[in-house]
Amino acid sequence: MAPLLAVGVTATLVPALAPTQASAAEPLTRFANQKPAWHRCDASLPAAFQCATIKVPLDYSRPDAKTIKLAISRVKTSVPGKRHGVLLFNPGGPGGEGLDMPVMAKDMLPKKVREQYDLIGFDPRGVGRSSPVTCGLTNTEQNFERPYTAEKFNRDVKWARTVADKCRAKNGDRLPYITTRNTARDMDVIRAVLGEKKLSYLGYSYGTYLGAVYAQMFPKRTDRFVLDSAVDPARVWRGMIQVWAEGTEPAFTRWTKWTAQRHRTYKLGDTPAKVKKTFWDLIARADRTPVDDGGEKFTGDDIRAALRPMFYSPKDAAEAVVSLKKAARGHAGHPLRSSAPARPQAPRWSAAAAQPPADNGTAAFWSVVCGDTGAWPHDPEQYRRDAIRDKAKYPIYGDFGSNITPCAFWDQPAEPVTAVDNNVGLLTVQNQWDSQTPLVSGLGMHRALKGSRLVYVKGGEGHGVYGGDPRACADRTVNAYLSTGRLPARDVTCKPPVSPGRGLNQHIVPTPPHTPGVPRF
Repeated sequence: MAPLLAVGVTATLVPALAPTQASAAEPLTRFANQKPAWHRCDASLPAAFQCATIKVPLDYSRPDAKTIKLAISRVKTSVPGKRHGVLLFNPGGPGGEGLDMPVMAKDMLPKKVREQYDLIGFDPRGVGRSSPVTCGLTNTEQNFERPYTAEKFNRDVKWARTVADKCRAKNGDRLPYITTRNTARDMDVIRAVLGEKKLSYLGYSYGTYLGAVYAQMFPKRTDRFVLDSAVDPARVWRGMIQVWAEGTEPAFTRWTKWTAQRHRTYKLGDTPAKVKKTFWDLIARADRTPVDDGGEKFTGDDIRAALRPMFYSPKDAAEAVVSLKKAARGHAGHPLRSSAPARPQAPRWSAAAAQPPADNGTAAFWSVVCGDTGAWPHDPEQYRRDAIRDKAKYPIYGDFGSNITPCAFWDQPAEPVTAVDNNVGLLTVQNQWDSQTPLVSGLGMHRALKGSRLVYVKGGEGHGVYGGDPRACADRTVNAYLSTGRLPARDVTCKPPVSPGRGLNQHIVPTPPHTPGVPRF
C-alpha cells in the first residue's frame, strides 16, 4: 500500500509548484509544466476549435517511467473581465470520446455561461486519440447483452474468458492503468497544464462518477462541478449493470398503466394486466418463431433487451410493441429501429485523421469497469446463480444484468476502488425516468456527496438532462450555479420541459436498440 499512498500525496502537490520550485523530489512537476502546442483540430472544423497532445504517466506511482499521450481540445469563449476559468467535459462511457465536446457546448451553453469559461474537452486515457486501447474483438465478441440460459451458459463463460484474454494479450502492461482513478489524475494534470488553480466540470453518466472521484481525490481543486444522470458510487460496476434490471420493473409497470389508459390508440389491452399479458405473449411467440424486422430475426430475448430502455418513455414502448405485433403477423416494418428525433451532430473529422480501433469503445469500457474494482465474482457459478435469481425477480432484464462478463477473468486491480464520501459542494441533476442511470442510482450519488444539491426532474424522461432547453427549470438552475458558483439552498424539484431537448451528451449516440452491443453509462 505504501506506493499508492505516496502517489496520492505526490499528485496533490502538482498544482502548488511554480516552475522555479521544481525539483527531482517532485516528479510530477514536469507534466504540470508542459506547454501544449495548440493547433487547429481539423481543416474541416472551425478554426477556434483547437487541439493539442500532452503526456501523462501511465502509472502515477512511477511517473519517471512510461508515459502515454492525452488528446485535449479547447474553444476559448471567455471574455476578459468576465472569465472565471475553464470548464472541462466528459460525455459518459466508459469509452466515450470527449474531444469534440467544446464545439457542442459552444452552440448549446447560454452566452452568460460561455463568457465565463474556456471550454475544454479530452479523450480519456485509452479512448479515441488518447493512446487508444484495443482487444482485437470481433463484432460478435463485442456483444454484451447475453441472456442466461442453461444451454448457452458455458458458451457465455467461454466468451467472457476470451474477451479478458484478448484484452490482456493486446494491452499487456497498459491494462491495469486504464482506470477512473488515473483518468481523474489526468484531469488534474490538464488543470495544471492550463495554469488553473481549480477545475470546473460538466460530466454526464459515467462522467458523473469520474467527476465524483476527482472531487474525492482533489477536493481543494474542485470548483463548479455539475454531475448529470449519476452513477451510484456504491454500485460500481457490476451493480450498475444490475440496476438496469431493477430500474426497468417500475418503468414497465408505469408503461402498462399508461398504455391501458390509451387502449383506443394502441389496442394492447384496456387494463394494466392485459397490457402486461400482451407483452409476455409477444415474447413467447417470438421465442417460438423469431420476429422478422426487415430481414433480421428477433427472439423474445432480443426483444426484451431492445425494449428495456424504451419502457422509460411509454409512448416509444407502446409504438414499438404495436409494430412488433404487426411484424409477428408478417407485416412489413422496422419496430426495433430507433425513431428518436435527430440528435445534434458531432464535428466531422477528416478521413485523414487517425481513427481509433473499431473495438476501442468496448475495450475501454471493460478496461475501466473491470480494472476499477476487485468486487467482481470470479466463480462462474456465482453468475449462474445470480442470473437465475434475478430473472425471477426482474423478468425483463434480470438475467442479462447478472450474467457473466469478462470481469470474472480480469486480473486484480492495481488500486482499491475509490470510496466516494465527502462534503464537497457540487450539483447533481437527475430525471425520474432515466434508463441508463435510473433514479435509484442518481439518489445514491447524491447521498455519497454530502455537500451536494440535487436537481430532480419529476416525471422527466431520458438519459441526460442539461443542455436541451435554457428555459427549462433544470437548465436554469444549472446555469445559475455555473454563473455564480452558488448552490441552491436546498434540493430543487423541477417539472419536465414541455418539449424536451437533447442534452449535451446526446451526440454520443447510444447503441441502436436493434443492435446488441456493449453497455453505456
